[in-house]
Amino acid sequence: MKTKLLLITSFSSFFILHSAFGQGALTPPGPPVPTMKTLSQIEPRTPISTAPFTITQPGSYYLTTNLTVSSGDAIDINASDVTLDLNGLTISSTAPSATGNGILISSRTNITIFNGHIQSGVTNNGSGVFGGGGFGSGIYASGAAYNLRVSGVTVSGCLYYGILLFTGYSTLIESCAAQNIGTYGLYADTISHSSALNVGNTSIYGNTVSDCYASGSDFGVYAFVAHNCYGETVNGTAISANTAENCNGAASGNGVGIGANNVHNCEGSAGSGGIGISATTAIGCSGNGGYYGIQAGTTVESCFGNSDGGTGIDCNLGIVSFSNGQTSSGYAGIYGYIVQSCYGYNSGSGYGVYTYDMASLSYGYSSSGTGLRAFIANSCDGGGSPSLDVAHKYNMP
Repeated sequence: MKTKLLLITSFSSFFILHSAFGQGALTPPGPPVPTMKTLSQIEPRTPISTAPFTITQPGSYYLTTNLTVSSGDAIDINASDVTLDLNGLTISSTAPSATGNGILISSRTNITIFNGHIQSGVTNNGSGVFGGGGFGSGIYASGAAYNLRVSGVTVSGCLYYGILLFTGYSTLIESCAAQNIGTYGLYADTISHSSALNVGNTSIYGNTVSDCYASGSDFGVYAFVAHNCYGETVNGTAISANTAENCNGAASGNGVGIGANNVHNCEGSAGSGGIGISATTAIGCSGNGGYYGIQAGTTVESCFGNSDGGTGIDCNLGIVSFSNGQTSSGYAGIYGYIVQSCYGYNSGSGYGVYTYDMASLSYGYSSSGTGLRAFIANSCDGGGSPSLDVAHKYNMP
């Protein structure tokens, strides 16, 4: 009984003490107050709703409507540290003769332009002559303009340049497109995931060009390194580079499909008087051309070359190995200084394999000419009339 009374007494004391504390006011002091900041508070942006417009202060700018000018530039960027959002809208010109720029960048740094269109009325008459009204250039960087990036912008119908940022200034073009441009389509240090079509001179010009598609009168892609690119031309060079990797170049006329110092895993083609691939070193390539399928200075390895009226693979000062060359009526299927582990075929009266020095482990066939010709041949064979023309034979009948 004493224990129970103690518990009851303790509980009563706790209840009395707890209920003695004040609870405070239960009525809210006022409505909830918003705590989130607006976009304009986080990143103050200046709207652009008329043109011509000149940017003179650093900051972020955006278009609120389509802009049209009747002459000259639409937007001039005369300040550094500027971001310009075209907001999916279009800048255009109705100038009767092409003049001015859609966007002009005057010797500034840290500029970003993205997400929109620049359009004017210059066209190709079908013979490579460009004319008409509108802009001279879509986006043009004059002077020493550094750290420039243009992304997600399309440009069409300009007399001179589509997007010209120059090289050597840390400039980047990505996910852009240019069409119907008189001289240069896209021009920057680095260009990726972009296209330029129907360009009067060079469609895409850059130090590093990757994952691009280009069609130009003189050059499709002109780069120090071209990677995963496709280029087209008629009598020019579809892809011209120091190093071309995993590329495809097509010259429909007498031009060059791919012309590069080092060509790896590429395919090049050209018309009746052209060269599929012209290189110093070609490895893992396929070339088809009227004059040469593959023409190389020092090395052809693991390649296929075909020519209708010339030489399938020509490397007369170097080594051809593990390759297949053929011609339908030209000089030779394979023509090299040293030929190793190759097959050369000629359906005409020339040579299947012609080597200045030595052929080894190779076979040459000619329909009505000489199958294999060499100064020294080791473990080789041929078919033709004669099948072999060899001064010194080893391991051969």
